[in-house]
Amino acid sequence: MTKKMGIRWHLREVMATRGLFMTSQLRPLLAERGVELSREQVYRLVTSQPERINVYTLAALCDILECQVGELIEPVSEARPARKKAAGAGAESKGVRAGLRPTRARVEKPDPPAK
Repeated sequence: MTKKMGIRWHLREVMATRGLFMTSQLRPLLAERGVELSREQVYRLVTSQPERINVYTLAALCDILECQVGELIEPVSEARPARKKAAGAGAESKGVRAGLRPTRARVEKPDPPAK
């Protein structure tokens, strides 16, 4: 089994515990700390898990919400079964199962019509 690392983003929950329920409340607080984000960027930051986040934005969020980074980001690992390896270099390894290959079409000239 292999592990796939991921995170759970808890910004919305932490905001709610601090009395911030709307994304529009967060934008001016970020701007006070030098983080200029558009309304759409703040909305995406709150409502979905970010792929990447600027460390200054993360620091500003921690300052605004008076929390630690660990309260916003929870690391999680998911166990995944190991991928099976191909048996050989034949048709099986190319994703074609034996016996399921298409048959080649044969084009023949039609017989001339009888008179």
